[in-house]
Amino acid sequence: MLLQLAAEFDLQRDVVPWLAARGWAVALDTSEKSSALYIVNVERNGKIIYTWKGNQRSTHIGLYDLQMKENEHLYTFEKDLRIISCSINSERTLLAVSFRQYTEEERVTHLLQSVSKYLALLIEIHPINNVKVLKAVDSCVRVQFLYPVEDRNSSTESHLLLVSEDKYIEQFDIHVAEEEHRVVIQNSGQLPRARVADDLIWAQWDMTEQRLFYIVPKESRSILRCVQFYPDENFNSTLESQLDISVNDKQVKLVNFGYNDCEDRDVPSKSLNLQVFTSKAGGLCVCCSLPSDIPGEISYSIYFLHKGFSKTFTASLERPETPQLKEVAFLNLDYYVAAYLPGQFLHLLNIHHPDLLCYSLFLTEMSTKHDYCAVGPVPLMNKIIWWISENLSTCHSFDPIQEFIIASLYCRMCPETNNLDKLLPYTSLLDWTGVIPGVACATDIISLPVLEMQNSKGFWEKLDSNLESVKYAEPHLHYHNNVLRREWRNLSEETEERRATAYLRNIFENAKKVLSHLDAWDSEERLVPLFQEEDYQQQLLMGLMVAQLKDHLMRHLQYVGKKKIDQIVLDYVANLLNLVHRIMKEVWKIHQLHSCIFCFDERGSEAEFRVFHIMSRILEAANGMCMPLPPGFHSLHLGLGVRCLPLHTLLHYIDNGVLHLTETCVRKLLKDLDDNEKNEKLKFSIVTRLPEALGLKARQFWDHPVNANFRARKYVKLLLEKLGNRQCSRPVPERHPVCVEFLPLNYLTNVLAEIESQGVHLYEKQDHINVRFVEEAALKHTMMLLGLRYS
Repeated sequence: MLLQLAAEFDLQRDVVPWLAARGWAVALDTSEKSSALYIVNVERNGKIIYTWKGNQRSTHIGLYDLQMKENEHLYTFEKDLRIISCSINSERTLLAVSFRQYTEEERVTHLLQSVSKYLALLIEIHPINNVKVLKAVDSCVRVQFLYPVEDRNSSTESHLLLVSEDKYIEQFDIHVAEEEHRVVIQNSGQLPRARVADDLIWAQWDMTEQRLFYIVPKESRSILRCVQFYPDENFNSTLESQLDISVNDKQVKLVNFGYNDCEDRDVPSKSLNLQVFTSKAGGLCVCCSLPSDIPGEISYSIYFLHKGFSKTFTASLERPETPQLKEVAFLNLDYYVAAYLPGQFLHLLNIHHPDLLCYSLFLTEMSTKHDYCAVGPVPLMNKIIWWISENLSTCHSFDPIQEFIIASLYCRMCPETNNLDKLLPYTSLLDWTGVIPGVACATDIISLPVLEMQNSKGFWEKLDSNLESVKYAEPHLHYHNNVLRREWRNLSEETEERRATAYLRNIFENAKKVLSHLDAWDSEERLVPLFQEEDYQQQLLMGLMVAQLKDHLMRHLQYVGKKKIDQIVLDYVANLLNLVHRIMKEVWKIHQLHSCIFCFDERGSEAEFRVFHIMSRILEAANGMCMPLPPGFHSLHLGLGVRCLPLHTLLHYIDNGVLHLTETCVRKLLKDLDDNEKNEKLKFSIVTRLPEALGLKARQFWDHPVNANFRARKYVKLLLEKLGNRQCSRPVPERHPVCVEFLPLNYLTNVLAEIESQGVHLYEKQDHINVRFVEEAALKHTMMLLGLRYS
């Protein structure tokens, strides 16, 4: 997979032509000056600050307006400087700049040991006027103006953050006044300042929400803290959270504080790669990665602080021989967090449903769609069905049919009622084991963060609500099918007498409601011959699912009311059946099938074989989820199997439970096919595999001598079992005008007649099966074995 990102801003495209038009681009033409133009900051209002070197070894600072697509020159230093950090206030009257004056070699060469290595300045630029030194130190510093209110027209006060690699952050309060059409700093001799943070080893600036996150070490743990800056107030500490992250405190790591000049200093290669992301719905995530010591492997962790757990992913790289791998990049996509390793993988994690694997997406450079964790809910259902039907053979890590059905049901049902999303199943995947080859996931419980504020609004109010939900959430609320599967199995083995209980009558009444509910939706003519017969097993499963899902929702949604829950459950099970039918209908259209599949006098086409394979996968998916199928599914599946499969394969599928023998299909098979040698072999193979009750029914509508012999044998066996150890007490009169000169047969018929005379009748509704039938069948079968003609 080739990931391409469209750049909203590009220096070569948006700045270089503007510089060239003003004669400032000459110094960019030589290769040694290729890095002379670079970005140093992006402000909250989208203004991009950049710097470049002029022709006379001067250093310039410019500004690009994303909305207006315009460039502006801000300031010029008449010497060659390496700008580290730069920020402009929202009124565009003050410019703060930090830069490196000299390298260590330059200081030694020019005997400048007493001159500070780094300098931070505050410059009046409306118009360009005074310059004030904020810091002159040997440690690197960063500057950042606060933007407390968007679209503020004017203000007489600005606030500036100064971040020092000496592990502290200060805020400067700058008051300005307008004098003779120029803005000047008041009391510039001593600017008021306040200490924001001390002893920090990592800090990140959130420009959009005006938040400062920083980490301080505490024993073996790290403490994450957050400071929120407000429009009309000062700043408040809002959050504290313990993190089980080992942080190297020898070097402060700064995120979103301007240009990173690590390339100019001796910084350890295994520095901390950590970022904090927030979302509008109250999500708070910490993303962390350190290079692994194991070749060809990389690990990264996402701490979902608003959920109380973390996930650590370990990925085996597809191309471990790559000589130089960059660190994992983390991207904030509001609803998702992306972990991206160039040339290796892209991993999207849902912030608000991190426990739902079906909402994750993991793609590698060699990916086709089968590498992702689940299809998830999307509106283009027909296209998904088409993709599933075309890619079933390439999907090995998960079952796309299961994920499509569950995710579609979840997406369709959850908007109906609050908290329903916490109760319905959302995926067939329980963990990452085997889902994506080469990727392992470990989940750990972590401490919830502590909010240090009251009457919070906006993000903090939503985060507080999320934390409260975690504190009082009941675990394992999602419905699962373990009990359903066990109950269905037990009831499937019930005898005819016990099936008439009030409990089972209620179960089948549930199934009838589901089917009538479905009939009310579907007014169009059904292309696929489903819902046209009764199916005891599937109706039993439907009714059980209704009963158990209803009980599950009633335990947790009492406030909704019984009538509403009944409607939700009927909708859920009916939608499930409708989704299976919809898959079948789209597959039918794709392969242009018609109703000829129930005609057994010709072989199936290649298209029918493909549909048969898809139906086999649907059945496999349904069995895995203990999910009911539309009545008629098994008959349709068996009909396609008879048409498409050779006999030995057909029987293998039947014996292994892939094909289910249904009365509808077996009756049609026995009646429609003539009794030539090939068809007789097929019929006998089918009949001998029928369950006892269905086998007795099937033999009644197949008029064949061998079948009659089988029925006679069955009748004799049952009569003799009824006889037990009893002996015939009196002679039996001859039953035929002509005596059959076959003494074993005479004796058998006499015994059977004696049993019948005692009132034992096994087939009261089938009077044609009696001693006479047994005798006729025996004689006919004997003649056939002897090769004689029977008349």
